[in-house]
Amino acid sequence: MNTYGTAEKPAEVVAVLTLRTVRTGCEERFEAELHDFIARSLHAEGQLGVHVLRPEPGTGSREYGIVRRFGTGECRDRFYASSLFRQWEAAVAPLTEGAPQRQEVSGLETWFTLPGHQALVPPPRWKMAVVTVLGVWPVSMLVPWLLNPFITNLSQLLQALAIAVGIVIVLTWAVMPVLARMLRPWLGHRPQR
Repeated sequence: MNTYGTAEKPAEVVAVLTLRTVRTGCEERFEAELHDFIARSLHAEGQLGVHVLRPEPGTGSREYGIVRRFGTGECRDRFYASSLFRQWEAAVAPLTEGAPQRQEVSGLETWFTLPGHQALVPPPRWKMAVVTVLGVWPVSMLVPWLLNPFITNLSQLLQALAIAVGIVIVLTWAVMPVLARMLRPWLGHRPQR
């Protein structure tokens, strides 16, 4: 995964995930076009950065995920209506298969991307909330207990920061991936309508 741009996160951040499948043999040219487009587009109003999720080596997948963050919904709308974006669409159309799939995402949805699954469609929000509580509750008790001997001499503000950073690290790299794998059948189950 590559990350471009380093702006601060304002109160209303809009993140958009775009999925594109690159035609076989066009990967190198797509990469060049993508790199050029990102470099030109990061200066557009309201841009907060771009994350590129490349296909996992050895999987045979040719699906790219492009997560772009905007300061507001208006900035997002202006960007996708801009001539710069239309030029990019025209440049990569012959390099990709089908129409791009686009959806807004929140930060929590990335915890629920299951390993080995190409679909980046998150579970229902209520299921994400249940699993998040299952992860946050024990971690929010464990991390302060573990850090307490090291942070007692710090101000309350720095203690809170250290605990928040510890909780986020443990959730992101340990607890949430394990819970997502363990609860995969339940998370992915969609009731019949």
